[in-house]
Amino acid sequence: MEFSLLGPIAVTTGSTELSLGPAKRRSVLALLLLQPNTTVPLEQLIDSLWEDEPPEHARTVVQGHVSRLRATLAEGGAEAYGIELTTHGSAYLLRLPEELIDAHRFGELVALARPEAAPADAVPLLREALGLWRGPALTGTVTSPPFAAAAHALEERRLTAVEALGRAHGTLGEHEQAAAILYSAAVNHPLREGLIAGLMRALFRTGRQSDALEWFHRTRRLLNEELGVDPGERLRGAYEEILRAEAADGGRAKPTGGARTGAASGGAAAGHGRGAAPEGGRSSAAGHGPRPVADAGQGPVPDGTGAADARDGDAPGGDRARAGAADGARAGSGSARAGAAPRLLPRPPARFLGREEELGALTAVLADRTTGESPLAVVAGPAGVGKTACAVQWAHQHAGSFPDGQLFADLRGFGEGDEAPPAEILRDFLLALGTPPERVPTSAQAASALFRSLVAERRLLVVLDNARSSAQVRPLLPGGPHCATVVTSRSRLDGLVATDCARPVGLQTLGHEEGAALLGAMLGPERVAEDPAAARELVDLCDGLPLALRAAAAQLTARPRWRLARLAAALRDERRRLALLSAEDTGIAAALRMSVARLSADDAQLLSALATSADGHLNTALAAALAGYDPERTQDGLDRLAEMHLVDEEATDVYTISTLTQLFARDERGEGGDGGKGE
Repeated sequence: MEFSLLGPIAVTTGSTELSLGPAKRRSVLALLLLQPNTTVPLEQLIDSLWEDEPPEHARTVVQGHVSRLRATLAEGGAEAYGIELTTHGSAYLLRLPEELIDAHRFGELVALARPEAAPADAVPLLREALGLWRGPALTGTVTSPPFAAAAHALEERRLTAVEALGRAHGTLGEHEQAAAILYSAAVNHPLREGLIAGLMRALFRTGRQSDALEWFHRTRRLLNEELGVDPGERLRGAYEEILRAEAADGGRAKPTGGARTGAASGGAAAGHGRGAAPEGGRSSAAGHGPRPVADAGQGPVPDGTGAADARDGDAPGGDRARAGAADGARAGSGSARAGAAPRLLPRPPARFLGREEELGALTAVLADRTTGESPLAVVAGPAGVGKTACAVQWAHQHAGSFPDGQLFADLRGFGEGDEAPPAEILRDFLLALGTPPERVPTSAQAASALFRSLVAERRLLVVLDNARSSAQVRPLLPGGPHCATVVTSRSRLDGLVATDCARPVGLQTLGHEEGAALLGAMLGPERVAEDPAAARELVDLCDGLPLALRAAAAQLTARPRWRLARLAAALRDERRRLALLSAEDTGIAAALRMSVARLSADDAQLLSALATSADGHLNTALAAALAGYDPERTQDGLDRLAEMHLVDEEATDVYTISTLTQLFARDERGEGGDGGKGE
């Protein structure tokens, strides 16, 4: 069992992540983990959980969260790991081996590293320590001052480790590696003078004195504009050291130590872009700093994939990154033409109609360049609502805005087999961008860094379809300010919203008019016009889901003599409806099965209980009665089902479950005859 504080709050046993419930419960666990094997007073928990005046029943709420945490840990086998959550009067104690906490392991590894005395040993220790980070610390906790202060303290420790890793590489003469590591952190923390000073020295020692001096002047301006102060001793010292060295060398600084001869390190840094590399975070200044350096965090970047060679050394700004990518293509086996923009989008969806509002929302999100960041949209909705079609339609409509290419990948988050590992997708992307197969990194971390390096200055669109979780998506995000990313998922992917400023674009089911128009596009308008009432009924029987309507149209296409009313009559039989709304490998039952397969046993049982609701409308109390759960457990389950779009929260404590979802859940319980079993 392992506990994670360095990123989203999580508890894992083997490959399984325990379900921790809402933010306040995660916050209780986080506070106990921040003070392991120490009694934490109930009043401290209350003060930390509520930023404003706590409610009268705050003690009861905290006690309930502790009770559920205790049960969750027990279900995960906590006793076998020597873990125990106990009550001591009005305080709580989480007793556990501290090495199970990632923040504790991080501190131990950093303490063992001696960057100056033993740099060769320090590098792997610090890399392992930084590799424990999976995003901003304490993600998923409440936004109160105590948690903000704790997260800030952990982030300071991370930055100190990044600086130490840079010094270790510098001591070994590996100045390119040092620059690559320090660059990302410097972009995200442009006022941290020690970090900038280390980056300046590393850049200078790779022969990039102009970039080093540019960092100084940029930081000096920022310090003056934002804080009204001048550079401190460390930053001034690095600046004066570079000027003295330039003067002594006649202005011709040369690469030293581990710097590669003839390589000017174009491209983007490790971690440039949204928090995929452990040393980096989400860049808030992408594209506005000095020219980035190639990722050397996993050893020297192979010539031609992330670094422009010496003849490109004078290429201005972003041209160097493109030159590096083109070199990679030229060095390949011929499968990708040098400079060719990849076009990996599927063909446009057939008979796509409507969705003007959603397409407009995507345009508003993905065309927004006011923040200087790479825009990210999440198209979310229930199974069968047409998320992929909407995303691909928009991508084709706006392909001209991304002349450097369009990438597409099915992440298989809700498919028959395992979800696609990031390393697999990144390999496909890098090959499409012209990287020779033998130079594609084997680790997801290194491949992610190289991917961001190649696209840092490109105008590129990335479409990531069928994502299961935010963690699956993050390594695949480009960091360049001219790139844009569309993600589709049945989950809301709140993690991407929290850590990567993703903008959600929700997809709703079709109304009568839109649904009838889709049937007309599939069957011909005359066939629908002859019985508009039956067309409206078909839309209702299909819950307005485009996938179900297309399956219904396939049934009618195969039976040209059937009128719409005949299929509507057949679909009224709830025992047959799911089976009829399928066509070979496509159908609403198959789609729902993939969603339900991703649920925990508790949530699947809750969904099954909700299926017995008479009209599909319920509240927490009714759901608890149907499932036999206590109200708090039921509320948590309803929240997760709503996040997966298996129920819809229409208002506070007002939930609905669609008819087709009810029918599927009943069939899974064995109560619905053979409906859907034809899948």
